[in-house]
Amino acid sequence: MSNQSNRSKETVYIKTDEHNLVYSLGVNIGDVFKIEGTNDSLVNQIKKSKMYQYSQDVEQGSGKRNVVIFSILKIVELIHTVSPDVEVVNLGPADFVVEYIPSKQQPKWIEILKLASICLITFFGAAFTIMAFNNDISISGVFERYYMQVIGTQKPAVSEIEVFYSIGLTLGIMIFFNHVGKKKITMDATPIQVELRKYESDMNDTLIENASRKGHCEDVE
Repeated sequence: MSNQSNRSKETVYIKTDEHNLVYSLGVNIGDVFKIEGTNDSLVNQIKKSKMYQYSQDVEQGSGKRNVVIFSILKIVELIHTVSPDVEVVNLGPADFVVEYIPSKQQPKWIEILKLASICLITFFGAAFTIMAFNNDISISGVFERYYMQVIGTQKPAVSEIEVFYSIGLTLGIMIFFNHVGKKKITMDATPIQVELRKYESDMNDTLIENASRKGHCEDVE
């Protein structure tokens, strides 16, 4: 009898990312989780089950938190309210982040202004860094001594060394960052993408740890 009970027990597999974005105040399980099982009716029922409801104040930008930390046990509890006998197999993280993005978008000119500001800051910041580095190692003096040793005459104001140094610096930056304009040189992840993923992972870990310590995590009782 127990063997027949085990064979008839439904199993669903659930998986989510460590950080999830939602665009609706009412969040269903299917908005955050990928769910698989042999019973399509049960899977659809679980997907449509309410997982969380953001306050209307979040949409209005009142400062209410739009980031919520969940424990996977809370999701298992919600699924068991749909089907008490279902076996839930989690293939994702034990704790995860759900962030609500308001549907109200900023005017186009504000987005363009932000993009232009970032480009200017990046350009002049990188230029200042390169100039500070060249000044720190006294690159002009190095060029003058090298030109005198190789050519045997005083280096002019602009020589071949500065030209090829500038070309080599530009090529080196493009190769290192694996980008030429909008196109990648290779399919490998760029250093910026790697650092951003590290930052995102560290941020998620911090959010989850802080929520657990302060008791703000959506968990079972």
